Amino acid sequence: MKKKEKGVIFRRLLHSYLSSIISISLVLLIVGVLGVLAVNASAVSSYFKENIRVSVIFEKGTPDSEAQTFMKIVEKESYVKRAEFVSKERGAEEMKNMLGDDFMEVFDVNPIPLSVDLYLKAKYLESDSLKTIAAKLSDMPDVREVAYQESLVKVINQNLEKIGVVLSVVLALLLFISFVLINNTVRLNVYSKRFTIQTMKLVGAKRSFIRKPFIRQGIYQGLIAGVISAIMLVVALFVVKSDINQLFVIFDMKLIALVLLGVILAGITICLISTWIVVNKLLSVSADEIYY
Repeated sequence: MKKKEKGVIFRRLLHSYLSSIISISLVLLIVGVLGVLAVNASAVSSYFKENIRVSVIFEKGTPDSEAQTFMKIVEKESYVKRAEFVSKERGAEEMKNMLGDDFMEVFDVNPIPLSVDLYLKAKYLESDSLKTIAAKLSDMPDVREVAYQESLVKVINQNLEKIGVVLSVVLALLLFISFVLINNTVRLNVYSKRFTIQTMKLVGAKRSFIRKPFIRQGIYQGLIAGVISAIMLVVALFVVKSDINQLFVIFDMKLIALVLLGVILAGITICLISTWIVVNKLLSVSADEIYY
């Protein structure tokens, strides 16, 4: 009979412990996902900005060699990420893809001018900087026009700023909510052992002696939950990679590794702090008050 009772008690304790770890892991997983997005927000922003094309269109009759020489000179400028030479033939193919194969039938000769597509570094993708760069390029020999989608630049900059602010607010709120949820989970787990704590007080155990096993358990609980959430986050990232492989070109793997480490440390820290607060509170409660 005693063995059966011990088995029931053990299963209940195990169930309570596992429930706590699973709850904490799921909360930390959500924090980790937003953390990955937050630390890579700058990289995502730069990726979108650096894929905006600035087309330098040359005067009619400009030879290919002049355009290629221009490209080699401009590539050395500090604001240029990369440059691509667009021949008349390539330009015509692009227009065919956009307007259909019969596009060239109405022309006797290829009307597409030579051009060089410039992709600028992210910090130069601001309206003022672009206007200055466009004016500078327009003054160079054989350049007829510098074209870019100014409205697209404005929309991207405005939306990325809004997304950054929203993401920061959501992350801050989620961290607060995570602390509250994990704190409540740990508090319930420790509170269930309040009679054990009271018994240890009655036999003269010191506060540090009573506190030590609970603190140790809190650290282990936070560590296990953090590792589980980190593993789930890695699995989720690989699932995403199979569908959106381009994200892993944008994301910084070192920052993701730091987020994974941060998730584990957050689990340990929050569980440690919560356990410390709850145990100290229970140590200050009188024997009569533990029933309420």
